[in-house]
Amino acid sequence: MKIVVNILIIAVLFIGGCGSGRAESHFRAGYNFSMLDSVAVVAVEGALRSEPAKNQIAEFFEMELLKKGYAPKEWTNVSAALKEQEVQASDLTTEAGVAEAGKIINVPAVLIVNIPHFGDEIFITAKMVDVADGSVLWIGSGTSKTRGFLDFGSGWGAGRREENELFGGVTGGVMGNVAAYALSPQEAEKVQRLIRRMCSSLPSRLTTEW
Repeated sequence: MKIVVNILIIAVLFIGGCGSGRAESHFRAGYNFSMLDSVAVVAVEGALRSEPAKNQIAEFFEMELLKKGYAPKEWTNVSAALKEQEVQASDLTTEAGVAEAGKIINVPAVLIVNIPHFGDEIFITAKMVDVADGSVLWIGSGTSKTRGFLDFGSGWGAGRREENELFGGVTGGVMGNVAAYALSPQEAEKVQRLIRRMCSSLPSRLTTEW
């Protein structure tokens, strides 16, 4: 009985360790963030292809911006406006592209999110860019397990199905519907927690001291 209890304790500790992840972020010292009012998430790019999942992640960042006193533009409206003007994600890698996006949306700063990997582990990077000169005002990155060992919430079968559909992979020889699936509740909770940690050092515009 004692051995079984010890095994369960080790399993719980292992699950907790897998879910903790890590995050770091940095901001531009001396910049007056109180001058920024509206900020827009203009891109959520990378390995994640599901539009509903992208919407969730954009909204998680919008929530953090609101907590810091910014007024984020609504993601779906921003995305639609940029598509209408044929602004591509690759355009946002240049100063001119960022300036054009900011002009279209009428914001002084934009937030660009990249997800290099989304599977059993997720990697997210994000940066706030000044529309006027293309300089980086804040940048953050983080990684976390989305499904750990003995993840009772999603289950192995559900986890494999969701990953294939989120990635656009092939399940049973049939291409998944990559546009139809949002994050599972367990994934959403872990991703939101990771984004919250990433944005912990994002300066608040409600104070002038950083």
